[in-house]
Amino acid sequence: METRPNNRNWLLLIGWVFLFTQCKGSDESNQGPVTPPTPDAATTFTNPLLISGPDPWVYQQGQTYYYTHTLGDRIGLIKTQAISQLKNERFTTVWTPPATGPYSKNLWAPELHQLNGKWYIYFAADDGTQASNGADINHRMYVLENEAADPTTGTWTLKGKIAPTTDRWAIDGSVFEHNGQMYFIWSGWQGSNDPGIQQIYIAKMTNPWTLEGDRVMLTRPTFDWEMNGLVNEGPGVIKNAAGKVFLIYSASGCWTDSYALGRLTLRDNGNPMNPDDWIKAPTPVLATNADNGAFGPGHNGFFKSPDGTEDWIIYHANPAPNLGCNNSRSPRIQKFTWRADGTPDFGQPVKVNTPVARPSGEVK
Repeated sequence: METRPNNRNWLLLIGWVFLFTQCKGSDESNQGPVTPPTPDAATTFTNPLLISGPDPWVYQQGQTYYYTHTLGDRIGLIKTQAISQLKNERFTTVWTPPATGPYSKNLWAPELHQLNGKWYIYFAADDGTQASNGADINHRMYVLENEAADPTTGTWTLKGKIAPTTDRWAIDGSVFEHNGQMYFIWSGWQGSNDPGIQQIYIAKMTNPWTLEGDRVMLTRPTFDWEMNGLVNEGPGVIKNAAGKVFLIYSASGCWTDSYALGRLTLRDNGNPMNPDDWIKAPTPVLATNADNGAFGPGHNGFFKSPDGTEDWIIYHANPAPNLGCNNSRSPRIQKFTWRADGTPDFGQPVKVNTPVARPSGEVK
């Protein structure tokens, strides 16, 4: 026999279910913050650009950018027209070292440059030999060459080791031109197989793979903020609109949160080979900012926005304290300005995971 519910009781049941559902929904909506709207990717980006990317480098050719960072066992390039969108790109491996030999291990800090109509990559590497304290003691600088119009294509050929007369441990090589002369700058030890103080050296170049004569020491750790690890490394040169030369470098050990960027300024009409013509800034120009999620910012490079109206710096930093020289270091970029005296003003490291306007003129 079918039993039908009393209409009045049925309506009461529906009412209680509706009330319970509404109250439950209100409770859940108050248990956490409202998810903010997703930033407009057409106009903004967030740092870091990648989860990992120590020793980042950007070379700009018009509105095309070539990006690289330390991969350790190979060298790769990313070709893009939107450097802020690296997360959407993939590396093209352009060179893999032999399994053994003096440049087979620990490939660090590659830099791409276009010189005399050809492409060159400068990188540090060694044979894997370590000192008792774990230091990789046989690092030297090496050079690859490619004649193709696009460095992600063609054939990369090893030109060999690039070293001055005094051939010592060397990393973080870079190239700049001043008054028609090419110069090579890098970080090295004063002695042989002596993991002590790292200093920045300079030498003239006779061609993209050969140095002229011996090295000259430009700077060593002298200020307190440079002394936590006794390191000066990662040199890179930038010029202002008037042609004034600035050498931006990393100081203190990358294994510390004291790692920071310093600045040397070449005197007007100064000789880059004369250490006395370089003036060292007494304080860091970019340093750790815990509130912004940037610990140990360093190893810089520079580029302009696609439309040429903005100057940008790229560097790596750790997202939390005490992470050292590991793959947790991630690439970040930010726009910078110039002070009235002509020096670059990098400000503070921009806050991670916060929308930032993309470089002006970048493809959307």
